Amino acid sequence: MKAVQFHRFGGPDVLQYEDAPKPQITEKDVLVRVHAVGLNPPDWYLREGFKALTPEWRPKVKFPAIAGTDISGVVEAVGDDVSGFSVGDEVYSMVRFPSGLAGGSRGYAEYVAVSPSELAYKPKGIDHVRSAAAPMSLLTAWQFLIDVGHDEPNPLQPHRHKPVPLEGKTVLVNGAAGGVGHLALQIAKWKGAHVIAVASGKNEALLRDLGADEFIDYTRQAPEDVVRDVDLVVDGVGGPKSGRFLRTLKRGGTLFPIFSLGFEGPDEARERGVTVSTTQVRSSGTQLEEIAPLLSDGTIKVVIDSTYLLEQASVAHARAERGHIQGKIVLTVR
Repeated sequence: MKAVQFHRFGGPDVLQYEDAPKPQITEKDVLVRVHAVGLNPPDWYLREGFKALTPEWRPKVKFPAIAGTDISGVVEAVGDDVSGFSVGDEVYSMVRFPSGLAGGSRGYAEYVAVSPSELAYKPKGIDHVRSAAAPMSLLTAWQFLIDVGHDEPNPLQPHRHKPVPLEGKTVLVNGAAGGVGHLALQIAKWKGAHVIAVASGKNEALLRDLGADEFIDYTRQAPEDVVRDVDLVVDGVGGPKSGRFLRTLKRGGTLFPIFSLGFEGPDEARERGVTVSTTQVRSSGTQLEEIAPLLSDGTIKVVIDSTYLLEQASVAHARAERGHIQGKIVLTVR
């Protein structure tokens, strides 16, 4: 088969479209002929060698490596012990995450082997491009806001992450035009929240169309300077600057940094009576099956920033590096 592999860490140019072994499935696997692949930040973290982590925390990667977790396609073959899926079924999945984050997910390819526990029928109302764009970003928003969906220990904090009630609450979403942000906005609105979206001005019309009640252009004013007494902040950007949102929250409020690495405000959070919680998204075919009707009927819309052919993966990664992505980037497979 054809796949996008890399033989060393580096920039987008290390991604090579070349021949690779077609997966051999076991009796417990499903082989999927991939039609589209969604891009996510772990793809470029892997390609770069997880350089944001200290050396002792960097996963060991075996070359040649294939990035990519989010796929949509058609079942090509099923193992003897598999029930629930048949050849010809249209399916989507977030493949082996986080277990495959060091290159074990292998989504940038014409074929991928998937556990049926991570697989779901593709939403009927949307195409493969939008189906492939959904899994990681939508499961992240879902597991933060609706249901964690598993009992695995939280690697990012000592206690289990707990979603909070949304109906009638005021929710601020930072990075609201991004992959996770635009989906978190829609979930919060669907659950009855008053939503304040934070993004650059060019995204205002889109985000209001997706349900935002208020909009803040962060290039004109800092949200932490003008917003007060919100119940929940979903920071889709996260990182060390996430602590600036503590002042926007009412006492008893909650901050969910999607990317929690470098958060520097635990003492201030305690002083303000704010709960800070995060979690690691995990593959779940069950949750993708639950979410599929919301994608099919348009309750939740996946916004596509741009699409590229699989062989243009390096160009797609270069687009991602330029930032200011509106929704998701997707690779299509011929």
